[in-house]
Amino acid sequence: MIFLTPLLLFLPSCVSGTFVVNVAQTSYQAEENQDITLEWTFSSRTDTSLRSISTFCQLFTETRRYVLFHLHQGIESPESQDPEFAGRVQWDKDVLTEGRLTLHVSRLRTNDSGFYVCDILVRPDGSNSRRCWLNVTAATHWNKPETPNTGRNKPETPNTGRNKPETPNTGRRGRIGLYSALALVVLLALCGCVLLNFRRQAASQEGSDSGTGNSSAGGPTETL
Repeated sequence: MIFLTPLLLFLPSCVSGTFVVNVAQTSYQAEENQDITLEWTFSSRTDTSLRSISTFCQLFTETRRYVLFHLHQGIESPESQDPEFAGRVQWDKDVLTEGRLTLHVSRLRTNDSGFYVCDILVRPDGSNSRRCWLNVTAATHWNKPETPNTGRNKPETPNTGRNKPETPNTGRRGRIGLYSALALVVLLALCGCVLLNFRRQAASQEGSDSGTGNSSAGGPTETL
């Protein structure tokens, strides 16, 4: 009975043909838990009153259809709304008489995907309908595993240019060994010279002592 009443409401005016309804977008894309605004536009006169406008919006999915929004002569009928959309659909009252029907659907779900059809009746201008497609995908907010930061906090690599273990300096050590050998030779030569000089002095001293002893033993000679 809920679906039959709007049908009888719009049927008498369908023969008008001068009343035009369009959609702002033919297709919408969103993620679950997001909000979205669906918009229809229709031809209206400057003296169009809110009580002369009636709308009936539905969602058609692969499995069933839902009543999204029902407005009868400018008054919303929440009892006609499907429980799936209770509290999730808002409309802009101020722009409706200007020829714009905007529906704000909040907290989207993946099963909100489907065709959204709005029948709009403006008395005495006529009635018409248009549909748009909404695709709601699952949210992709997940924690990505952290990848190694190759630019920072890298393990330090051995510094090949600094703090290298010193290699033996064979040239320098060779020179030190040569100098040491020469110093040893000079030292031995000096020791030899000192020893030789000491021996010469000792020999000279012995010769002097021998001459003196001989003179004392013979005694003084008498001169005639």
